Amino acid sequence: MGIKVEFNPDLALRNVSQFHNNNRKIEECIPENLEVGKIYDFLKKDQRLYRIYWEIPLIETKGGEVLSRPKASIMILEATHFLKDWEVRTKWKYKIIEIFEDDDIHFECFDRDWTRK
Repeated sequence: MGIKVEFNPDLALRNVSQFHNNNRKIEECIPENLEVGKIYDFLKKDQRLYRIYWEIPLIETKGGEVLSRPKASIMILEATHFLKDWEVRTKWKYKIIEIFEDDDIHFECFDRDWTRK
């Protein structure tokens, strides 16, 4: 018997309209007004592992692995795995490092673009 764990190189959350339509919790969605330096909570089903200490992309998912380009660069600050209704969940805190408002490449192989020469 093994332990089911998913490793995620990015944080993929839903559009906040999913919360407004009562389809998702607010922690499962990208906040409406992202602010650099602000800390947000997120919640995912299953046991997930993210890269801590390094910047990772925040992206929007429509489900079925339909993903956007990075919306922001974030750092994971805190992690908790827990059971709710006998299902494993992951909740974390992340900090916005930079918000992207263009179509430029900001990550290469999940590293920030300035780390590679």
